[in-house]
Amino acid sequence: MSLDLDSRQRAMLQEMGVRVWWPEAVPEPESATALPAPITPIAPMTPTTSLEAKPDTVNAPTDDIATMDWQALNQAVAQCQACGQYQGRRAAVFGGNAAARQADWLVLGEPPDDNEERLGAPFVGQAGQLLDNMLKAVGVQRGGVDARAAYLSNVVKCRPAVARNPQPQDLSTCENYLRREVALVQPKVILALGRFAAQALLQGTVPDVATIPLGKLRGQVYRYQGIAVIVSYPPAYLLRTPQDKARAWADWCLALSVLS
Repeated sequence: MSLDLDSRQRAMLQEMGVRVWWPEAVPEPESATALPAPITPIAPMTPTTSLEAKPDTVNAPTDDIATMDWQALNQAVAQCQACGQYQGRRAAVFGGNAAARQADWLVLGEPPDDNEERLGAPFVGQAGQLLDNMLKAVGVQRGGVDARAAYLSNVVKCRPAVARNPQPQDLSTCENYLRREVALVQPKVILALGRFAAQALLQGTVPDVATIPLGKLRGQVYRYQGIAVIVSYPPAYLLRTPQDKARAWADWCLALSVLS
C-alpha cells in the first residue's frame, strides 16, 4: 500500500520523527524537506527624535533682534515662524537688506499681497507706482539718500497660503522686527498707510485703535518710539477710491509740516 502524500505532509512526518518507506520514492527538492521558517512578529516601531513634530514657532529672542544689523535681521525675517502668518508663505517680504541706510521717511504698508510676495518687495505694481509718484511729489524717493530717502516696509512680513487678516498677536509679534527697522533707519516721520499699519504702531498708545475707522485716525500726529506718525490711506485703496486722493495728499502735507 502506498501513501499519496504531498511534499508538505512528508515534511511534517519527518519533523515528527515518523519514518515512512516510500515505494519508488522520488527525491524531493531540498527546499521541500524543511518547514518554512517561523514568522517573527515585528516589534512596534519606537518613535525617534527625528520623527517628532517640530515646534510651531521658531523665532529669535526679542533681545537678539534688538542688536541685529541689516544682514542678520533679513535672515531672521526669512526664517521666522513666530506667528500664523508664515503658514504656507512662499517667501517673507522685507524692505531691508545689507544696502539699507538711514532715511527721513519710513512708509509702513499693509500685509503683503500676492505681487509683493512674488517679487519679494513692498509696494509693487500699480500701487507701488502711485506711491512712487506721491513720494516724488514731496521730494523723496525709495532708495534715495539722506533727507531725500524713503524706507518702505510692510506691517507684517508674510502672506499665508490662505489669505486672512493678521490678528493682534501677529501684529505684536512682527512688531519686534519693525522696532529694529525703525532703530536702524532712524526716520523723522512715519507714514502708516492702512488700518493694520496704524494698529501696529498705535496699539500701545491709542485705546481700542483696532475698532476705530481709518478715516477717523487721520489728521493727527501720533508718536511711535518718539517719532511722529501720520495715518493715511494705502495706495491700493486710492486706486479703487480715487476721490480720497485729496484727503491722502492732505495727510502727506501734514507729514511735510512735521519735518519742517
